[in-house]
Amino acid sequence: MPRGYARMKILIVDDEKTITDSVGFSLKKEGFEVTAAHDGETALRLARSERPDLILLDVMLPSMSGFDICRLVRKESDVPIILMTARAEEIDKVVGFEIGSDDYVTKPFSMRELIARVKAVLKRSASSSHLQEARPIHADGLEIDISSHTVHVRGCPITLSPKEFDLLVILASNRGKVMTRDVLLDRIWGEDAYIDTRTVDVHIRWLREKIEADPGHPQYILTVRGSGHKFGE
Repeated sequence: MPRGYARMKILIVDDEKTITDSVGFSLKKEGFEVTAAHDGETALRLARSERPDLILLDVMLPSMSGFDICRLVRKESDVPIILMTARAEEIDKVVGFEIGSDDYVTKPFSMRELIARVKAVLKRSASSSHLQEARPIHADGLEIDISSHTVHVRGCPITLSPKEFDLLVILASNRGKVMTRDVLLDRIWGEDAYIDTRTVDVHIRWLREKIEADPGHPQYILTVRGSGHKFGE
């Protein structure tokens, strides 16, 4: 059994037992512990009781969609979530990222691709954990407390998704330095992520809408045409 993922637990949520069985078998071969749920209520219960290291979540579920489950889990936990969807529409991917998912995979998928995505998301999650002890960042009325994952603008709390928070921290930690879209994509979504650079621009737009007094004339997150983005001057 591979040692790197021993004792790491993955919750698979899909109403088709053949999928939970086949995905579970492949993950166990990689050394993961696996638990499964076939409906939303069970998924939420197991997410709270089992405290998995990652959740593989089907979008199309009976009674409660994967999007709904993702929103509820995100209110309680930062556990990495990979959405599994039979629909390849871009809007589904955008909604998934907006509500806090870390990645998505479109059915039908190969087990090799799925395993690669799982490992990539876990790697990113582990690499970001070292930031938990970093000092708060203060800049012109903006306060970022990395240890508590909280953001305040002029004293008012701002709610950010995990990816929005990571994006803000990286930009603010490199104040004045232009970060290319490729670098941001690599640092936040990982070099193995199957996502294009438009995802960065979408998250930049969402972030500005939440922290800027005038998103059309941003103070904190600036775009350098042809290069990328930077925090402040």
